[in-house]
Amino acid sequence: MIIDRDQNITIITQEKASVTSLVSKIEEGYAEYENYHLIVKLSSLDEISLEDIIEFLRLSNNHRGSKKSFVIVSEKVDLDSVPDEIVVVPTMQEAYDIIEMEDIERDLGF
Repeated sequence: MIIDRDQNITIITQEKASVTSLVSKIEEGYAEYENYHLIVKLSSLDEISLEDIIEFLRLSNNHRGSKKSFVIVSEKVDLDSVPDEIVVVPTMQEAYDIIEMEDIERDLGF
């Protein structure tokens, strides 16, 4: 897992571990990320199933509940099958756009 920071955003890039172990590592070190918007980049994985995405659901709900964005980046996911409670986009630019839009919504009180 590679961790980068870009202003108020933490970008976690998946290397070779399974999605389940990645979620566990993020949860273990969550105190380090809780005050930042999170982008989880899964581009290095060959295949990503809907079950893999759902592994992030609890983490996403907790993070979004504390008024921070949580976005998964993967071009290998069928976006139509992803539950509405979790945000998955195919590119990093779209992840940044989602965070910007959600910041505006929070500022407006939505």
